Amino acid sequence: MRPAAWSLERISREVTSCTRCPRLVAWRELAASNPPASHAAEAYWARPLPGFGDPEARLVVVGLAPAAHGGNRTGRMFTGDRSGDFLFAALCRAGYANQPLSRSIGDGLELSGAYVTAAVRCAPPANKPTPLERETCAGYLAGELRALAGARVLLALGAFAYEALWRLAEGGGGPGERRPRFAHGLELPLPPLAAPHPRTLLCSYHPSQRNVFTGLLSAEMFDKLLVRARELGA
Repeated sequence: MRPAAWSLERISREVTSCTRCPRLVAWRELAASNPPASHAAEAYWARPLPGFGDPEARLVVVGLAPAAHGGNRTGRMFTGDRSGDFLFAALCRAGYANQPLSRSIGDGLELSGAYVTAAVRCAPPANKPTPLERETCAGYLAGELRALAGARVLLALGAFAYEALWRLAEGGGGPGERRPRFAHGLELPLPPLAAPHPRTLLCSYHPSQRNVFTGLLSAEMFDKLLVRARELGA
């Protein structure tokens, strides 16, 4: 097993056994015990979620947290919900995924050159984790970024993920300046974050149903960011 893959496997084991946030533990289990009718016959994962993807990824996509009846149900980030439908369709169009759909762990989805993770690993009430919960999970994201030494582009989906990545950069000795206001399309240089080269932080609105249905985020807008990510990661 390659060193990066081994490190990611170790982080995955640590993540999936985590019980450090009582509020999140209670909520993820409550959601699993009260599924909507469309998922009533399914066994829920109901544990924290590790990231997944290519250990040699040049692009790391960082979301907010698993959805109560998406990742918390299926056991894989952005899998089984509308946000994931948007994200993986875009990754497929950009050549990072072998298929546009992500329905379950055994659906055949594979990522090439990309890795998908999140700032918080358990489904939060109302899809709103707290800053303390983000900080509690920060070590897992930092560990993944260390293991993904080849990653050159970090794509933050939403202001919460942006904050998580900025704080990791500050903890790593940079960027040592005032944080720019979050905006879709924001592009910033970051220190290596334990990688052998600098990295670039790109920002996108989160592909939530609300953002997509209201037109705040379109497929065209997101595709342009992935084209830029490919350029920066080359």
